[in-house]
Amino acid sequence: MRPLFFAVGPALLLASSLHAAPVAVAPPVAEKKPHFTVTHGDSLRDDYFWMREKTNPEVVKYLEAENAYADAVMDPTKPLQEQLYTEMLGRVKETDENVPSRKGGYYYYSRTEQGKQYAIQCRRKGSMDAPEDVMLDLNEMAKGHAFISIGDMEVSDDGNFVAYSTDTTGFRQYDLHVKDLRSGQTLADTAPRVTSVVWAADNNTIFYVQEDPVSKRSFQAFRHTLGSSNDAMVYEEKDELYDIFMSRTRNDAYIIMGATSSTTSEMWYLDATKPTGEFQSIAGRKEGREYYVDHAGGKFFIRTNDTGRNFRLVTAPVATPGVANWKEVVPQRDAVMLEDVDCFKNFYVLSEREKGVPTFQVVSMGDGRSHAISFPEPVYVAGGTGNREFDTNTFRFNYESFVTPPSVFDYDMKTRQRVLKKQQPVLGEYDPKKYRSEQLYATAKDGTKVPISIVYKIDPTEKTHPMNRPMLLLGYGSYGIPIDVSFASSRLSLLDRGMIYGIAHIRGGGEMGKKWHEDGRMMTKKNTFTDFIDCAQYMVDQGYTSKDKLAITGRSAGGLLMGAVLNMRPDLFHVALVGMPFVDVMNTMLDASLPLTVGEYLEWGNPNEKPAYDYMRTYSPYDNVKKQEYPITLVRTSFNDSQVMYWEPMKWVAKLRANKTGDEVLMLKTRLEAGGHGGASGRYDRLHDLAYEYAFILTQLGVARVPQ
Repeated sequence: MRPLFFAVGPALLLASSLHAAPVAVAPPVAEKKPHFTVTHGDSLRDDYFWMREKTNPEVVKYLEAENAYADAVMDPTKPLQEQLYTEMLGRVKETDENVPSRKGGYYYYSRTEQGKQYAIQCRRKGSMDAPEDVMLDLNEMAKGHAFISIGDMEVSDDGNFVAYSTDTTGFRQYDLHVKDLRSGQTLADTAPRVTSVVWAADNNTIFYVQEDPVSKRSFQAFRHTLGSSNDAMVYEEKDELYDIFMSRTRNDAYIIMGATSSTTSEMWYLDATKPTGEFQSIAGRKEGREYYVDHAGGKFFIRTNDTGRNFRLVTAPVATPGVANWKEVVPQRDAVMLEDVDCFKNFYVLSEREKGVPTFQVVSMGDGRSHAISFPEPVYVAGGTGNREFDTNTFRFNYESFVTPPSVFDYDMKTRQRVLKKQQPVLGEYDPKKYRSEQLYATAKDGTKVPISIVYKIDPTEKTHPMNRPMLLLGYGSYGIPIDVSFASSRLSLLDRGMIYGIAHIRGGGEMGKKWHEDGRMMTKKNTFTDFIDCAQYMVDQGYTSKDKLAITGRSAGGLLMGAVLNMRPDLFHVALVGMPFVDVMNTMLDASLPLTVGEYLEWGNPNEKPAYDYMRTYSPYDNVKKQEYPITLVRTSFNDSQVMYWEPMKWVAKLRANKTGDEVLMLKTRLEAGGHGGASGRYDRLHDLAYEYAFILTQLGVARVPQ
């Protein structure tokens, strides 16, 4: 059994003021009601299956009991929570606006006002000196709602209308609305469960995609004429592995409709000036082949993996865009992942990733000559942003790192000059020279080198690297999504208390190309978990931290990671912060009626097939809980989460509590009213949530205040 609080060395102050008396509220004990599912001759026992009954009063009653217990445990940390909130808010410029982007004679931007939870979407005509036109004020729209989120927001070509979608529950089901920007009136035109929307060039026709109300699969596309109540379905995707979307090429010439699974895609195109026409397939559908489309110079630019998993770039004529007419422009390269292509009138920009680091290559449409955009730091994140216009030589991108705040640059693709348009202010006395980031490499059990990015505040008494410090290690490792080294001013509240913050770039993610993803999905998924364990062990073995000072965190699919490694190596970690965790893998993946399940077969496997079932059974966190000591753990979820249903963390905590030995704290904190998969929607609410989580981590690691 490990102590709840402990000393962390002379460089840090102990959280002695936070040592609480025994908690008066006992942790709730959930009732067991055995439920059995037999698959492939194997019987899965689920004592907490009843928790799926969302309308059952006992479900809410139990969640309220868990919240009461968590509140009692966290009550002594309230002063620290308030201190952290004040610190984090004190670094934020509350009244602020982003860099405007130009489109169709207007400058579009969003801004925030002190004391208001949400951004205000605005524009000005002709120049930023013109009068402001407020398109959408989410603060006004949020009145009467505890949650609000904007999905899509698209302005018609003539600038007269904005089509936008809103979610007011957190369940990520967005309703489409249309506002006349001349009169300020919201029109009667609306549609439920909309996942993407585009305008045709006539300024009177909208194409939108709708999701199934139960499975949440985006499967039907419609054409809507303003003022009409009879929307025409233009496509329905029958294959449950696929979702569809709508977009428009940057030059506005074509509307693109895509159907995508995790491994395959098909694209259709329609002349944006002919909204009543028929969508035409570009290259059909072939299992395992992905391709994505833009248009410039009278031809399609197509990014495809047909000759290799890291993608190549080809062009094709609009009249005959099939594979037979594809002309290679950039070949597939084993060491370089081609992640995206941005087409402009005179240039196109390749967004690539090499050795885990994003890069840009600018290519002339005229002569094909290219050059790279260089960056000053070895480890960073960069991506194109706000590039609304087609006929421009300016490429706008975001740049940031662990120590450099988010920065917006305009890059002249012809002269190669860059201009810093804005760097996000960090109020207070932030000095990036006081912090250091590093890229380390752990050796996985099969010999693979796994990158670890870390950041910490420099201590001049440490000659080589931080020694025996408390550390928070983040992991994700799914869907081929890279977890990059972004900046967060809130994180300074950890670093200034002497902590190390790190990201384990484990297999299953996309940091090192498509192979990195493939080596951590389906029947190789356990590489994700062992990689994380090997990264954590490396940080301990190298003396950066120790087992009793190591906290770990992951959310969603990263919550699956947390559940798996806590079962496998509970002795390696002292504290775990787990958010919206996908932990009930077998029960969820065996139930095709649940939202998103079928499409997930291509990431985790289909348990209706015995080899996949047997493999998934070996790591599913809920099914592998055992009688052993577990680290101090806080689990967070939302009752209205549509991505990972509330009952997964609820059941997991109940089972952990029934099986774990020792008296380490285990808490479940559920947002019962307002919140979804991403938590709270308001920026101040999100800061309060973060202060709560940081207070939990710091208290359990024994770190109270910033050393003087």
